[in-house]
Amino acid sequence: MSKGLEPGLTFPDFTLPDENGVKHRLSTLQGDDVLVVHLSRGEHCPRERMHHRELLRFHEWCSVAFTQLVTIMPNVLHDVYKMKIATGARWTFLADEELEVRSHCEIDEYTDTHHDYAVVPHTVILSPGLVIEKVYVGYWFWGRPSPEQLWVDLGEIHARIKPDFDPTLPGPRADWESRAVTAGV
Repeated sequence: MSKGLEPGLTFPDFTLPDENGVKHRLSTLQGDDVLVVHLSRGEHCPRERMHHRELLRFHEWCSVAFTQLVTIMPNVLHDVYKMKIATGARWTFLADEELEVRSHCEIDEYTDTHHDYAVVPHTVILSPGLVIEKVYVGYWFWGRPSPEQLWVDLGEIHARIKPDFDPTLPGPRADWESRAVTAGV
């Protein structure tokens, strides 16, 4: 079983480089949004390419849905760049060359005897503050979430964490009206 990848726990605030070597901290990438982190098996895997192609459509939704997407790969910068351009992705890809994430979460893919850096793929949904909401284990392709499954998960999470998710309810309307009065609107 992976270590520390359970709902309710806080995901570590890793700082890793993107394909250009620029370091990014997960909490900074997340901001106040929900963050979907894909812990990738590695550039060598055709299932990764297929899954990332599916995430292209999902990423378009993220841009209007207060949601961020990040892929972390157990590869060198060049291989991370190859995966990003091969799939046409435009979201942040991070390189875990030192296998810090793999070691911390204990997700090494011990069944892969050809790629000693490979990890068991996981998709982790984090609410603000890097709080783990849901974890998918994608060792088998069908264990990975589809864009539609992520849509459902994110709808449930946003309904819980956004007080104005349904602005037709009396509470959100009263809150808005009191802020408008205070602001002189």
